[in-house]
Amino acid sequence: MADKFIVSSSPHFVKKESVASIMWTVNIALIPAGLIGIGIFGKAGAWLIAVCVFAAMATEYIIQKGRRQLITVSDGSAFMTGLLLAFNLPAHCPLWVGAFGSFFAIAIGKQAFGGLGRNIFNPALVGRAFLMAAWPKYLTVFNKPFVYDVVTQATPLSLLKEGKANSMVDMGLTYWDLLLGNKGGCLGEVCVLALLLGGIYLLYKKIITWHIPLSFILSVAIFTYIFKGDPLFHILSGGLALGAVFMATDYVTSPITKTGQVIFGVVCGLLTGVIRLWGGYPEGVCYAILIANTLVPLIDRFVKPRRYGMA
Repeated sequence: MADKFIVSSSPHFVKKESVASIMWTVNIALIPAGLIGIGIFGKAGAWLIAVCVFAAMATEYIIQKGRRQLITVSDGSAFMTGLLLAFNLPAHCPLWVGAFGSFFAIAIGKQAFGGLGRNIFNPALVGRAFLMAAWPKYLTVFNKPFVYDVVTQATPLSLLKEGKANSMVDMGLTYWDLLLGNKGGCLGEVCVLALLLGGIYLLYKKIITWHIPLSFILSVAIFTYIFKGDPLFHILSGGLALGAVFMATDYVTSPITKTGQVIFGVVCGLLTGVIRLWGGYPEGVCYAILIANTLVPLIDRFVKPRRYGMA
């Protein structure tokens, strides 16, 4: 009797990781920043996270159900989109704004392109950019840390951009304040230490590599230093840590090769620096990543991986 062979297409070596395991690992890595954000801004932050996550998952379910597609809400990707969007909003942002942003992120930023793996932009950033264009007043009012009412405080980048302060001394802040979250800012971006711990966890689990985060952050630091800025201030301010570790590293919207990822990170960093120093908006991470997303096909085209067996 002839031996039986199983014929299948590549890949023939399959790792244990799945889309769901990767997504939920990233969600776990975001927990410290979320908990500290809630601790800093109070229950308003918890409600915002809950509404954004629920709206994102509900939108994905309804669209997939309407298209008679496989329901993939449990894979954690919609959960992560809602969570990241909430992290990019002020803690006391109206809940309906967060819900609408999650709907837009999933419906337009993800499902309009065909769903997970086909979107060309990071969905959470698409939702945030839309909200910034539609209702900017809700995204530019930040509450003072550890005060759970309507007491507001400008972000360090806003104070610098508006010329109300020329240094951290003028702002009454230290580097420790910026690192630990004692500053105005969005819900999930204020505590840089928690975000870095989440990034270390993802590096340990080999979900991400150092190429994009490090090249992104170093590019911002070098660029601002050249133009007489404070590199450490820019690293610890705004959404740089959140964007570099958790959004620029998105598998779907970032280059395939390691060299391409470094180029992508540098582009993100330079765009962030340009917007922060000379743009009309104090923060540049969101738009920098979205613009760099459009360049990914071009980067992948000119930075091709070496073919197997070729010298």
